[in-house]
Amino acid sequence: MCDITTPDRAASITPADQDARDAFLDRYTDYTRKLYASDLRVFYRWCGSQDLSPLACRRRELERFIEHLTHDHGNLPSSVTRRMHALRGYYALAVDDEVIDRDPTRMLRLPKRQRRVDELVWLNRYQVGRFLHEAQKTSPAHHALIGLMALGGLRVSAACTARLEDITPARYGLPTLSVLEKNLRIHTLELSPELSEIIAAAADGRDEGPIVLRRNGRPQDRNGAYAWVRLLGEKVGIRANPHAFRRAGITAILDGGGTIQQAREFAGHAYTMTTELYDRNGGARGASGALLTAAAFGAVA
Repeated sequence: MCDITTPDRAASITPADQDARDAFLDRYTDYTRKLYASDLRVFYRWCGSQDLSPLACRRRELERFIEHLTHDHGNLPSSVTRRMHALRGYYALAVDDEVIDRDPTRMLRLPKRQRRVDELVWLNRYQVGRFLHEAQKTSPAHHALIGLMALGGLRVSAACTARLEDITPARYGLPTLSVLEKNLRIHTLELSPELSEIIAAAADGRDEGPIVLRRNGRPQDRNGAYAWVRLLGEKVGIRANPHAFRRAGITAILDGGGTIQQAREFAGHAYTMTTELYDRNGGARGASGALLTAAAFGAVA
């Protein structure tokens, strides 16, 4: 069943709207489900206030909703875009299930986001090394979390949900780990010897289950990972967030002579233009991304 309630059960919200919402949320679990549930809750409440059925909305209504998010809700362009990403998935599924005949988010105009590269947290190899060293002293699980993000290039959610049984031993080359990334894509990353050793320490003899566990034996989650990074940052005197380690890994590949294509495959980006945002130097590039990050951070950890 759905985990959202719409206040007063607005008359414009039909049983078909509720079924479509449930069908979309049932495709997700844990943090992603909660996030999308929150996004749809805001949208459904707005539809109720406007006497609209969500499934009957057209592009002009959705552009009014965007104005509502921007001016009434006070959402930044990045937050508006993220909320609308949930609606794109919602309507795409409704079209695929033949609930509606066309997707109203197609050709939808979204607010422009100003990407301030100079405001991002860029960690150099020595700073990542200090985090890895402090994480190793703290616990094997802390070490594995930082290692999966910096040496493996994983997003924080993927690092938290990565499982031991999804590691494939090497027949040729390096062993690999398959993880579920954003948009339900399977991303397979190579495991350098250094990262494999970190994971083995966190596994402590286990051959299944999440790689990163809390002290109580339960899987780590996104909020807990942020807290761990904040704690480690206080110990080493460096401000950082989880994505800074992924950013550092991708940058290490590019700065170490890797190509944009190698960095894209390492990061699991769908498009090269996304990877190019991590290239501060735009220089020339040519070794495996897993080995380049291990070479960059292993010597200083």
